[in-house]
Amino acid sequence: MNTTNSNSQELRLTNIDVQQVIGMFDLLPDVLFWVKDTNSAIVHANKVFLEHLGVKSLQVIKGKTDECFFPYYLARQYLTDDIKVMAGELITDRLELNMLKSGGYGWFSTSKRPLINKQGMIIGSYGFTQHLEKTSHLLSTIDGIRVPVEYVRANYASSITVEQLAELSFLSVSALERRFKRYLSKTPKQFINQVRLENARRLIMEGEGPIADVALACGFSDQSYFSKQFKSLFAVQPSKVMLHVQKLNSLP
Repeated sequence: MNTTNSNSQELRLTNIDVQQVIGMFDLLPDVLFWVKDTNSAIVHANKVFLEHLGVKSLQVIKGKTDECFFPYYLARQYLTDDIKVMAGELITDRLELNMLKSGGYGWFSTSKRPLINKQGMIIGSYGFTQHLEKTSHLLSTIDGIRVPVEYVRANYASSITVEQLAELSFLSVSALERRFKRYLSKTPKQFINQVRLENARRLIMEGEGPIADVALACGFSDQSYFSKQFKSLFAVQPSKVMLHVQKLNSLP
């Protein structure tokens, strides 16, 4: 009798303990992993996630939402994501600017999925994110768009066209757009817009203003358009974020 085949037959995914599977994420360096219920409350998080929040035990954060750990405007984005994901939307390798353990900001690649039980019902969500500055191998996997991505990150305040990015990449516009869709699940224009908005949010969070100056500093000449795009991405008006920051800064 083939012992290998016998062992393989005995190994059924349905028989593997769920805790053992999700515990595997503790073996991945620089990867934040979490599981949430339908109310966006944390059910599980790996060691890196706990370290990121500066806590030693899962029990400290279990049953709580992002609003307990992150600034209002970041938590709102995360909670909005949860709602979209549990409605069936998939988030794959989204490039975004998030808060670091140090309190600063860095670029992350984030993926999120709905959590579905055996009956096909959505019972929550799960996801993971990686800090790109620490995960150089991940950046190398998208080497095909490294040049335009870095250019946008460095020059978001200036006028940038897709044709300009294609020329820098030695690609046609259509080829560049295909690469962006493949690696970032968005068009070059959407990426430019997101980078500008992420940096605008950062400036607002750092107390810069007024809104018109922030918009202009991030490549938006039309303040009303900027506010509309900001709310579309973060589910809150930039003016409300600024008021919240000012309120926090005024506390003794």
